[in-house]
Amino acid sequence: MSQGDRGFTVWFTGLSGSGKSTIAEMLYHEFQARGLPTEILDGDVVRQNLSKGLGFSKEDRDTNVLRIGFVAQLLTRNGVATICCPISPYAEARDAIRRDVGAFVEVYMYATVEEIAAHRDPKGLYKQALAGEITHFTGVDDPYEAPESPELLVDTLVQTPEESLRSVLTRLKEIGYLDSDEVLIEGDRVHSGMTDLRVHETGHVVKEG
Repeated sequence: MSQGDRGFTVWFTGLSGSGKSTIAEMLYHEFQARGLPTEILDGDVVRQNLSKGLGFSKEDRDTNVLRIGFVAQLLTRNGVATICCPISPYAEARDAIRRDVGAFVEVYMYATVEEIAAHRDPKGLYKQALAGEITHFTGVDDPYEAPESPELLVDTLVQTPEESLRSVLTRLKEIGYLDSDEVLIEGDRVHSGMTDLRVHETGHVVKEG
C-alpha cells in the first residue's frame, strides 16, 4: 500500500512548550506538499470550539483529549493524514485513542520543565506555576505520564525543529505511511490556522525564542 492510499494519525504528546504545535505545523506543510489530505487537531483550538466550558481536572482533560481522538478516528478512516498535538497527559486516554484509531503513530516530544521554563516560556506560565501562582499546571503540580513505547521519541533538548521534523518523516517512511522522508518545504511556513502558534502579519508562523 503506497502513500495516500490510507489515512493515519500522528499524535504528538508532551509538555506545554515542548514543540508539539511547531512540528505539527511543519509536518502539515510536508503532507500538503505530498498531495495528502491533511488536518491538524490542536488541543487548545479544540478546547475553544468542541470543549468550551471544560476545566482542567483529570476528567475534563480526558474528555477534551478523547473528543480529539474521536475526530481523529473519523478523519483517519476517511483517508486523512491527521495530526494531533494536545498535551494529552494521561496514558490511559492516549492508549484508548490508539485502539480506536488503529493507524496511530505516537510521537513523544521530550523536554524538561527546567528547559521550558528557562528558554521557551514567553508568557511566563511555567514561572508562575513553579511559584504557585497557577495551579493544575501539567508537569508542575499536575502529572504528565510519559509514553512508555511511543513510535518515536523526539529529544527537543538536542534536536533543532528541522531535525525533529526529519526524524518524524523518517519514522513515517519506515512504518509505510510515506514514500520519502525528504523535506520538501524549507524556510518560513504560512500558518495553517489550525494551531495556537503566533501569526506574523505576513501570515507566517512566528519563530519563538
